[in-house]
Amino acid sequence: MIASSVGASIIVARWLGAEGLGALAVLNVTVAVALQIGSAGLPSANTYFIARDKSRLSSVCANALIFALLAGGALACGVIVLAKLRPSVFGNIPVELITIAAISIPFQLILLLGLNVFLGLNLIVRFNTLDVAAQTLTLVNAVIALLILGAGLRMLVALNVAASVLMGLLIIWLIGRMLREMSGVQPIRPDAALFKRMAHYGIKFHIAVVAAMLIFRADLLIVNHFRGATEAGVYAVATQVAMMLMLLPGVVGTLLLPRIASEQDARGQMTMRVTRHTAFVMFLICLAAAPASFALPLVYGAAFADASWQLLILLPGIYLVGIESVLVQHFSSLGLPRAIPLFWLVTLLLNVALNLAFVPMFGARAAAAASSICYALIFVLVAGYFRAQTGNHFSTMLLLRGDELRELFALARTRGRFASR
Repeated sequence: MIASSVGASIIVARWLGAEGLGALAVLNVTVAVALQIGSAGLPSANTYFIARDKSRLSSVCANALIFALLAGGALACGVIVLAKLRPSVFGNIPVELITIAAISIPFQLILLLGLNVFLGLNLIVRFNTLDVAAQTLTLVNAVIALLILGAGLRMLVALNVAASVLMGLLIIWLIGRMLREMSGVQPIRPDAALFKRMAHYGIKFHIAVVAAMLIFRADLLIVNHFRGATEAGVYAVATQVAMMLMLLPGVVGTLLLPRIASEQDARGQMTMRVTRHTAFVMFLICLAAAPASFALPLVYGAAFADASWQLLILLPGIYLVGIESVLVQHFSSLGLPRAIPLFWLVTLLLNVALNLAFVPMFGARAAAAASSICYALIFVLVAGYFRAQTGNHFSTMLLLRGDELRELFALARTRGRFASR
């Protein structure tokens, strides 16, 4: 996934420049924000309800498909209408490109919901395979559109939409085949009562997810609006690397949720053990990323020199929010208390205020600083709440025990000897 994402962005940056990369990033963020806003937390509800009771599988899948088609269609229309009525929102991005990109929204929503179905069933290999396949297609499309055909951004966006349609249809086929092959499941039909319960859980989760998405992604739209596509393209590189650094804790948290949801660990012992390891590994990753950030202009081109400094500003926040993304799964497994969405809303308001106040004058570096501050804030809020609810000390949450550290070193030595053979 990392290779595909980075490879595609390098090709776009080298062939279309910072402005072209910025335009593509704005389109991708627009679709991603629309998906998160319109998903109503149903992807997480899929995982949670299936992990708790697999007899609900067929009804959950039916509910998800109907929701994806209706909500996805409405979201696509909403984005297109907004682009036509208020084109200034998207800077200099042509309305035609926004319209093409919006067509992918229903199919991307199907993919998102379907992946969470497989996650709830603990089908991790299938989950990873499909996720990697979707990312790989972005690299393949960049190669075809820019290197082979010598076309421009329009062709690349069209190929990406075609890939989304293909992945959405594949998800429908795979889930349909799985339900037909399983014995003892209920008929495949929607369940309104179950959907109401899923929506109740999902909406709480939705507030937190949307706020997080806006904090992680919407600042790019603000940079594009006030400073133009070229500066947005440079910032897109920094934020892309930031997202890659947060990939590990994101995956760990995703895999942790169905496990602790089924076990209901009120004291959070398993969550803390995973969090301690994540904090240690993330420290090493961010430490290595600091000097490596200066290689970005060498890879993307001299026009992307400021991406190095933007990434350095982001690193402290990346470290802390990576830990938070694992620790918060304790609350997600317990039905997500209202305090968590409230924390994200407070953080979002601060993020928007900082971006609107400082990005017009100071540009993308201000956006990076605002993000880092807000990542730190959500960590402090969630970690403090975890301590208050479980009675565990911060050191117990964050610092590896001696035996755990020795186990890691022993594992590293074993892997090193194996690799040297």
